[in-house]
Amino acid sequence: MDVVRKKGFSVNRMNQQRFRLFLALAILCSCVGCDQATKTIAVNSLRDQPPRSYLADTVRLDFAQNPGGFLSLGANLPDSVRTRLFISSNCVMMLGLSCFLIIKRNIPLLLFVSLVYVLSGGVGNLVDRVSNNGLVTDFINVGIGSLRTGVFNVADMAITFGVITIGILTFKREADEPSDVQVAGRPRI
Repeated sequence: MDVVRKKGFSVNRMNQQRFRLFLALAILCSCVGCDQATKTIAVNSLRDQPPRSYLADTVRLDFAQNPGGFLSLGANLPDSVRTRLFISSNCVMMLGLSCFLIIKRNIPLLLFVSLVYVLSGGVGNLVDRVSNNGLVTDFINVGIGSLRTGVFNVADMAITFGVITIGILTFKREADEPSDVQVAGRPRI
């Protein structure tokens, strides 16, 4: 059996893979479940209602059906084209990301978790789009005064969290790498 040793701890690789599988399933089920539950609540309590404002209008709950992607990108495409395009491209991206997570088993844990959050958000919006005639339910808007975000949902928050964390990890890794001038005390070629 292959054993990983890190900071005085040894972890059996099989147990590490089981842990990652359990962690991925827990994040996936939690995010998709929370996303679908909040969308159901939004449909039942916000549809055909005026927006609700909280925290001095910092948070608004306002029901919207988004036919497009991020910030309604592609919303003006013909319905049949748009629905097929968004469902098929989402399926391809989620399948590709799932395959990457399965094949690249030894990526750092924080990167793994970040990618699972992106996957979870994509699956949440895919479930909504497939079950809702190509539309995604959005209902959260935050901002101060006229400076506001677009309307989004819990799945979008999971994707954003994952992408921001991946960006931070990328910049941190680049900052931690030796400079181009020297590597191990020698000039880099």
